[in-house]
Amino acid sequence: MNRRDLIKGSLAATAAAALPARLFAQVNPTAARDAKLMAIAHDELARAGTSIWRRDIVGVADFGLHSSQKRFHFVDLENERVTSYHVSHGTGSDGEHDGWLKRYSNIEGSEASSRGAFMTRSWYVGRYGTSLRLDGLDSTNSNALPRAIVMHPASYATPGHVDRWGRLGRSNGCFAMGPEQFDRALIDLSGGRLLVSGSYGIAQDGSAVSPPIAQYDLLRRPDGTTFSRTSPSAY
Repeated sequence: MNRRDLIKGSLAATAAAALPARLFAQVNPTAARDAKLMAIAHDELARAGTSIWRRDIVGVADFGLHSSQKRFHFVDLENERVTSYHVSHGTGSDGEHDGWLKRYSNIEGSEASSRGAFMTRSWYVGRYGTSLRLDGLDSTNSNALPRAIVMHPASYATPGHVDRWGRLGRSNGCFAMGPEQFDRALIDLSGGRLLVSGSYGIAQDGSAVSPPIAQYDLLRRPDGTTFSRTSPSAY
């Protein structure tokens, strides 16, 4: 073998060795994000402890992202994969209706989204058809049941709505998803699984996203008056 053939052979071998890494990056461009979401799911399961009956799949709602983004993640811990969809936040969380959540609240009548850990309960048929009840496990979402904060399908939470308006419509604080996407929630999240809601701000490539303005919590004092407090960037 002459020197030219030897160099060509070495270059070919180097290219072949690099190919799997490049292919993996193309096949799984969300690997960095998915690793962060799995870490959140494991941490929140540990924090919830025995309150959660089924620990295979965790739902993560990332309200640190704009509503045009796929920010509701089904984190399958058994198979180590993540599937992402759109989800709406509450009218009371986004008075300007620009697609960014600005306010969390646990107050009845606030029509705002709540942050914290929820346990999924049973299906029921309501205003939006078959829906999924949620039980708030934290002081920040303890009124989920009396507020009727649930998961439900809605036409304003579809990818088509984003294509037309550049953002989703708003709920009354519920986790609203497109009807086709919501079918996954009924199958994969019901019956005692964990759903966590917070402003994690994890972009598709795993980088950090900051909302354009500070988010805050709307709280109630013992005398019944309300006040606002800056919310943590992540629960």
